[in-house]
Amino acid sequence: MLAYIVRRILYVIPTLLGVNVLVFVLFFLVNSPDDMARQALGEKNSDPVQVERWKEAHGYDVPLFWNGNASGIGRVTKTVFFTKSLSMMWGDFGKSDMTHESIGDEIIRRALPSLCVTAPIFLATLLINVFLAMLVATARGSVTDRVTQFACVVFMSISTLIYIIAGQYFFAKLLRWTPVSGYLPGLDCWKFLALPILVGVISSLGSGIRLYRTLFLEEINKDYVRTARAKGLPEWQILFLHVLKNAMIPILTNVPLQLLMLMMGNMMLENFFSIPGLGGYTITALNAQDFAIVRSMVFLGSLLYVVGLLLTDICYSLVDPRIRLG
Repeated sequence: MLAYIVRRILYVIPTLLGVNVLVFVLFFLVNSPDDMARQALGEKNSDPVQVERWKEAHGYDVPLFWNGNASGIGRVTKTVFFTKSLSMMWGDFGKSDMTHESIGDEIIRRALPSLCVTAPIFLATLLINVFLAMLVATARGSVTDRVTQFACVVFMSISTLIYIIAGQYFFAKLLRWTPVSGYLPGLDCWKFLALPILVGVISSLGSGIRLYRTLFLEEINKDYVRTARAKGLPEWQILFLHVLKNAMIPILTNVPLQLLMLMMGNMMLENFFSIPGLGGYTITALNAQDFAIVRSMVFLGSLLYVVGLLLTDICYSLVDPRIRLG
């Protein structure tokens, strides 16, 4: 098992390197430093002299991949790829093109508010989806099953924006249970996070229940379930100790995708609820055309997704003996 985990960890390094190169190609070969300078300066100030000054001030005045004017290892290190892209591999995200603030410091400062929103939504959504899907799967064809499937389709058909507006109007404006938006550090943050967490959980229910219901239906119809029932085992024991355990592989496979979708959804939640997290940071950078921040957030999202896949593979080895035995 240890060899399997080490091998999966080693796979992460070339994967992240490939993602890093792809991000660089998308941001610098499609949109050159000259184009970035013209967009930042505007049409009136985009003469060649101003463009060169902007590039020099932001570190884009060196070649992209190979610096023939440098000597030794400087031919590789004194390039845009090394200073602006490859450096993200060891946590150096550079500075903002607009504000010149450290992107790494901003990521560290904003990670906790984002985590306070993402973690409860992810855990609550996963547990509720699995539990309800399991109950619905046992009642296949019943009125409860039909009503639940109809409700899931309704939940999936409503935009997250509608949930946000309805939640702010009903819980914040009418009932005044929570603030409309804002954020405070410390223990007082729960007052501001309760509503976005509730909206995030409700907007994520439909698709998860339908997916896990299909997985559980496939397991419930297998021979080992009929054998367990013939032995007289209680239904709850069959579901939670046998069916759930054998359905963990497809459930775990869906977790990294849920994490990525959750991070993308948090951009809207954080923006509408004024939470100073990574999602709002990304939207602000997109509006300001701050490519340094956008590039860093794209790589960070890829890093989180790859780490999620790594954790999923490790969990595979814990729930499936065939993987542990090689």
